[in-house]
Amino acid sequence: MEHRLKANCSKKQLREIRAFVEKVLKSHAMSDIEAYQIVLAVDEICANLIIHSHQCNADESFEVCINYKDDEEIIFEIVDDGMAFALNQYSEPNLKEIIHKKKKGGLGLMLVQRIMDKIEFHKRNNKNICTLCKKIDKT
Repeated sequence: MEHRLKANCSKKQLREIRAFVEKVLKSHAMSDIEAYQIVLAVDEICANLIIHSHQCNADESFEVCINYKDDEEIIFEIVDDGMAFALNQYSEPNLKEIIHKKKKGGLGLMLVQRIMDKIEFHKRNNKNICTLCKKIDKT
């Protein structure tokens, strides 16, 4: 079963997105910690999209789609038509440098990569799609 949420590109929508993801995850057996980590990863991608790709323009929107694959994997697709993110141009930040410079931010994508099993950015039908995959631990 596919779950969909359309959201405006406003930071105020992040609370609704987190609640939507939490509700879908609660319908499947998984630990609270794992669910929280997944919510955090989806929230980070959506926040980056809202801020960097759409400059918090609430007149623009995007969609979050959640699917389960054979009850073994959960797949998130975040679909929009803003400025695309080039994952191949991303280099992981140097933690020591961020701490030394007391820099705020810049760790979100690294966190998402650590939480999710797979992350991809691609285009389909003139839409940007960020796909996040997480294997479901059935223990």
